[in-house]
Amino acid sequence: MKSGPRQYLLGLGGNLGDRVYYIEQAVRSLAALPETDISAISEAFDSDPVGYQEQENFLNICLSITSGLNPRELLTACLAIEANLGRVRTIKDGPRTVDIDLLFHEDGKVELPDLTLPHPRWQERGFVVFPLRHLLQDPALAKDPTWDWLRAKVASLPVDGSGLRPWHGPTPWIKPTR
Repeated sequence: MKSGPRQYLLGLGGNLGDRVYYIEQAVRSLAALPETDISAISEAFDSDPVGYQEQENFLNICLSITSGLNPRELLTACLAIEANLGRVRTIKDGPRTVDIDLLFHEDGKVELPDLTLPHPRWQERGFVVFPLRHLLQDPALAKDPTWDWLRAKVASLPVDGSGLRPWHGPTPWIKPTR
C-alpha cells in the first residue's frame, strides 16, 4: 500500500430526522478531516429501505475523497462522525441519522478484521450502484484510469432501479466548505 494521499469512494445515506441536514453535516465533517479533500459528489437518490422495511426512505449519495488517512484511520473517523451526528446502532439495516460506508480504495483490496474493501455488498445495492454510476462520470473521476475497472463493472451490472428516485430537493453538500 502506498504512503501519502489515497483516493477513496464512499457511500452516505440516512433516513432519520432531516436527511438533508445530516448528509450535509457528514460531508462537511469529512471535508474537515486532516489531509482530506472531497473531489466529487454524486447526484442524490431517495431510496426505499432495504432489509428492515418498517422505516422511512433513505437519502443516498456517493463521494470521492483524497485523504492522507489510511483505511483504518478513515474508518475510525467515519464512525466518529456517525456517532457525533446521533447514529445509534440497534436494528440491523434499521433507521439511522447517517451512515458512512467506505466502498473502495485506490490501492484495491483491504482485508482487516473490521473493514473489507471493496465493500462486500456494494453490487447488491441499487442505492450504492446508481449514485456510483453518476460519481464515476464526474469530470474529476471520468478520465482517472484508477477507476476504469470499476466504471466497466458498474456499467455491466443488471441492477434493479426500482425503489430509487432521483432527489430533486436541496443539495447543500454539493459545494462543501471547511
